[in-house]
Formats: sequence, C-alpha cells, structure tokens
Amino acid sequence: MKVLDLSCAHAHQFEGWFASEDEFQAQLGQGLVSCPLCGDTQVVKKLSAPRLNLTTSRTSDNPLTNTATTVPADVSTHLPTIDPEQMQAAWMKMVRHVISNTEDVGEQFPTEARKMHYGDAEHRNIRGKATPEETQELMEEGISVLPLPVPEVLKETLQ
Repeated sequence: MKVLDLSCAHAHQFEGWFASEDEFQAQLGQGLVSCPLCGDTQVVKKLSAPRLNLTTSRTSDNPLTNTATTVPADVSTHLPTIDPEQMQAAWMKMVRHVISNTEDVGEQFPTEARKMHYGDAEHRNIRGKATPEETQELMEEGISVLPLPVPEVLKETLQ
C-alpha cells in the first residue's frame, strides 16, 4: 500500500492510498482522484519523505535533536496559528454534521424555506440548492440561510 500526500489546485491537502505508484497514475489519468473538500480533480502529488523508524524510543540523547526553545514574554499578544489540516478537518466535520442533521430538499430549497418562514410549513432543518440570486432574495426577506459548499464526495454514501 502506498500512501501519498496530495494537493488540489485550491491548495487543500489530503492523503491518498493506492496499491502502487502505477495505480495512482492510472486513477489520476482517468480523473478518478479528487479532493475530498472541493471535488477538484486537478490533483498533484506533493513531495514527501518516507518515515523511517530506526529506534524504538521517541527520545534521544543527541543534543542536536533535544533543543530547547524560548517563548517571547509577549506571547499573549500574538494571534494563534491555525494549522490548515486542522481547519480542513474541522470544516469537514461541520459539513458532515449538517448533512446528517438536515433534510435535503434539493432544488425546492427557496420554496421550502419561504413556506417555513411564513408559517405555511412545519419548521425543520433543511438543506438544498439555491442560486446566489435566490440566496440573496431569501436573506432580504429576513430568512436566515447559510451558503455551504458541500463536496460531491460527501453527497454520496461510501461503500
């Protein structure tokens, strides 16, 4: 099994597991490899080094690997750094939560949202498709909506 670090044209980073390099290249050539965040098929393999476990211990007596760092006194004034991988994972978790806790009404989203807003239908958690213009009209009517791009891979069930 070959585990590759991949990236799409939108700089989303993810992992891909393939039987071999040839299998990766074949799937890539057929457009079968896509970003799990945005569905982009313009995927490239990132440079990565193999992980070598040369010792059983995680600590070392080598002074070059056991370096200490100092923290500036004004560390509280610095903004926290957000790891892009953690941000992507949190976004995917949020999208999965929305999908599992809403009803997909598809193209009927604007109509269903209006029915609920004006009391013509029971309130429930819905999701669906709306054009940018329809979304703007809903917001101007005071209907709370949140545009949320959902990757195609999350719309289908996994095998």
